[in-house]
Amino acid sequence: MIDGVIIKNLKKICDDRGRIMHMLKKSDEHYDKFGEIYFSTAYPGVIKGWHEHTKMTLNYCVIKGMIKLVLIDNRPKSSTYKKIQEIYLGEHNYVFVQVPAKIINGFKNISNEEAIIANAADIEHAENEIKRYDPHGKKFNYNWKLIDR
Repeated sequence: MIDGVIIKNLKKICDDRGRIMHMLKKSDEHYDKFGEIYFSTAYPGVIKGWHEHTKMTLNYCVIKGMIKLVLIDNRPKSSTYKKIQEIYLGEHNYVFVQVPAKIINGFKNISNEEAIIANAADIEHAENEIKRYDPHGKKFNYNWKLIDR
């Protein structure tokens, strides 16, 4: 577990009409402030990353499909500096994940359908606030291949 990352089980309310899927409320203890909400999609097998936000806190939830979210702590003063954390989230593990600024992150769609990821960020996106790294480069020595069992 990387210091400062929050994972919270989310509630689904189902009835014969469909379902409501909670994500984030102002009354949640980990809620800070609202900047913007956006949805990102990824086709099966696609990797999106690496990204490092310098100020933005990410608040992720996957509403369709499954992803493997990979986090790398890039905060030199953190007790978990350079540690890697993998989190599987989506329809089969409906959780909220809060990722603090300066945690490098990327994800891979591990389902057989398009995945839809929601982010309720605490600030609006600004191009000068994000660093991008090659997801297939050797900088982080991470293998995105799925484990055969």
